[in-house]
Amino acid sequence: MKLVRGIGELVGIVPEGVLRKQGAEMGEVGTLKDAFLTIEEGLIKDFGPMQECPAPSAGDEVIEAEGGLAMPMFCDSHTHICYAGSRDREFIDKINGLSYEEIAARGGGILNSADLLHSTPEDDLYRQTMERVNEMIAKGTGAIEIKSGYGLTTEDELKMLRVIRRVKESTPAVIKATFLGAHAVGRAYSGRQKEYVDLVCQEMIPAVAAEGLAEYVDVFCDEGFFTPQETARILEAGLKHGLVPKIHANELAVSGGVQVGAEYGALSVDHLERTTDAEIDVLKGRRTMPTMLPGSSFFLGMPYGRAKEYISSGLGIALASDYNPGSSPSGDMRFVMALGCIKMRLTPEQAFNACTINSAYAMGVSDVMGSITKGKRASLIITRPVPSLAFIPYCHQTPFIRENII
Repeated sequence: MKLVRGIGELVGIVPEGVLRKQGAEMGEVGTLKDAFLTIEEGLIKDFGPMQECPAPSAGDEVIEAEGGLAMPMFCDSHTHICYAGSRDREFIDKINGLSYEEIAARGGGILNSADLLHSTPEDDLYRQTMERVNEMIAKGTGAIEIKSGYGLTTEDELKMLRVIRRVKESTPAVIKATFLGAHAVGRAYSGRQKEYVDLVCQEMIPAVAAEGLAEYVDVFCDEGFFTPQETARILEAGLKHGLVPKIHANELAVSGGVQVGAEYGALSVDHLERTTDAEIDVLKGRRTMPTMLPGSSFFLGMPYGRAKEYISSGLGIALASDYNPGSSPSGDMRFVMALGCIKMRLTPEQAFNACTINSAYAMGVSDVMGSITKGKRASLIITRPVPSLAFIPYCHQTPFIRENII
């Protein structure tokens, strides 16, 4: 058994059976001051006030929190960290005033990453991806969803997903895999988008399902990418092969992707930089988690999602990093939490819930991650002594992690 004692404040306590937070619940964070927590076989066994702390037995490992917070590790439900090389050249293009759309029109962006990935050996791609996973763990993230989508051929999409499977087998972090063959139209199919959609539905998805390489199917339903009709067709094909829908939508324009995602029971609809009241209304009463990616807004100079309006309408939101080489080259969920507060005007409690239990929900793991709950995985951040939860997004560059338990 492991015993964590001397916890200044246990943060993120959630009753058993609660899988997400919505509306006013987003502002509520269960806490317990001066606490202990016990871990057995990798799971949270018990917690309570220090006056009830059990005496350690011979062979127990004792971890002294020394007055720091103990909180669940962050969960990141939207990343593209299985990629090769870098797109720092496009960083210069952005500085010089080119838009995301202009870079894509010149053959850059996703297609550039696809070219690099094609020429990168699988072992090297695995090594690069593991470096990013370990970086994210060091910064406090314990669950990561990783998308394909830089292959854009059947062979290279499978290569990515096989690498993600190797990552899952190599790390103590929880890893979920998403098939995103419909990230862009592959170069070989330029001008033949319908044929590329045929390839995704008739060849890629069956091949992915045959090897059991992904839990989810995703589509970039946005201006200049895939239409709502194409998106619906791809999601239907995925569902027939047991892949749960997810959606990229409304990053570049109000695309109709949120409505398609809701219709097909998507676990999450992600980006949402552009939102009308119609998107908020269609998500009410659904299982779908609206997921916003403020790192992309920060890096691209785009609008931030209307998080407060989603919450005031009774919905929950998740926040994720969108860690990728072109529009959000960072997997620091503490910075994502800070952007949620600074740019989206979320309270620290709302941002915390969006980065923990709700992001866990958006990747289908809130039954085992994302909160302090008996029986969940003991993936915890033990902080240095800090004055409050608000300090974490407030002093967002001050080192705050004393130890990660994962």
